[in-house]
Amino acid sequence: MTVVTRFAPSPTGYLHIGGGRTALFNWLFAKRHGGKFLLRIEDTDRARSTQAAVDALLDGLSWLELNWDGEAVSQFERKDRHAEVAREMLANGHAYYCYATPEELEALREEQKAKGLPTRYDGRWRDRHPSEAPAGTKPVIRLKAPQAGETVVHDKVQGTVTVQNTQLDDMILLRSDGTPTYLLAVVVDDHDMGVTHVIRGDDHLTNTFRQLQIYHAMGWTPPEFAHVPLIHGPDGAKLSKRHGALAIDAYRDMGFLPETMRNYLLRLGWGHGDDEIISTAQAIEWFNLEGIGRSPSRLDFAKMENLNAHYIREAEDTRLVALTTPFVEQKLGRALIEAERDRFLRSIPGFKPRVKTLVELADGALFLFRARPLPLDEKAAAQLNAEARGQLATLAEKFAGLNDWTAAAVEQVVRDFAEAGGLKLGKVAQPLRAALTGSTVSPPIFEVAEILGKDETLSRMEDVKNGP
Repeated sequence: MTVVTRFAPSPTGYLHIGGGRTALFNWLFAKRHGGKFLLRIEDTDRARSTQAAVDALLDGLSWLELNWDGEAVSQFERKDRHAEVAREMLANGHAYYCYATPEELEALREEQKAKGLPTRYDGRWRDRHPSEAPAGTKPVIRLKAPQAGETVVHDKVQGTVTVQNTQLDDMILLRSDGTPTYLLAVVVDDHDMGVTHVIRGDDHLTNTFRQLQIYHAMGWTPPEFAHVPLIHGPDGAKLSKRHGALAIDAYRDMGFLPETMRNYLLRLGWGHGDDEIISTAQAIEWFNLEGIGRSPSRLDFAKMENLNAHYIREAEDTRLVALTTPFVEQKLGRALIEAERDRFLRSIPGFKPRVKTLVELADGALFLFRARPLPLDEKAAAQLNAEARGQLATLAEKFAGLNDWTAAAVEQVVRDFAEAGGLKLGKVAQPLRAALTGSTVSPPIFEVAEILGKDETLSRMEDVKNGP
């Protein structure tokens, strides 16, 4: 059997972080078994299903590098097939026309509420002939659900879950306007697409009982089900807007790497011993449904940042430049020229151990590209008092005579200067850092001087010679 999984989001304008994890689990399970990972856009809600919303979903999946097999399927475009199956169940005696009016059903619900009963359809048209229908009423098609016994879900995460069939009413399959309901469409699509494993959030578990009844009515073999607990906020409450970023693209905009998000989302509800850092190759090799926990997972933004710092250190320098340059250019309000990109590339090794996000990297690197004279932050300005400016002026004279402009050579000049003046190295290096970067935090300052080059270093030191 070829394993076939699917991710079937509703287009809401972005890929939710929970949806991203669901897609990842499906993708990994398919990859683990050499199967297929399919994408279906459940776009039957025409008011919300704009092309822009669909594009946002596809963009989020592409950024996570969760590539699907074949073309994305539109559920709306399959509505005729869904209706065909409803009519087939009607012909086989597993469904029936219901002519109850909206007013009747509302009165039924109010009566049930008043008696403290669950609100459900009472099957009033289950055994009646359409000839009894009131004139001009367009019927819906309802499933003739079993009224005795139980429906059982053998779930790969939740275990065996059972519901008595008396608790399930005859759900609508086809509305009076001929459009299919979500529960029917999902079953038909999963069957027709050959889906073998449905891995989704446990908020769909109650739907599964009804969907199994459709499978049984059609004589189809249902897929295996695995219902994954939802993601909660850091406070343990259900994830909501007040917890911050809910969309995958928000994490991209905050400077997270896709491999970070794959690793973090994998560990958000799935485990492999004590392993925290798990490469994508390892994830494909190790992933199984048995490793998914039954309890909701909590977002931990600090852990996510620390994980991102690891992957930044592991990333190729050229890739980091390519990913971070858009952040830099946005902050500068202009494009980098080739020489600046080269300067940026040479600075990356100094930044790697110091940053947790690409945004931090971009912020830290701005001094490389800003026009002179550099703006000084408060701490940098405090470093450049009259005494420090005088020392830098003398140091600049020594730099001017230096022909071997390397970090090591610059460092030696500074050390010799400090020693000759009876100064600690930091008393010279920190004002130099302030002059060259406008800040008191940067990569190693002697490396910075080498990256800036002799002329730019001397020019920046000249800028602060006489104070602000």
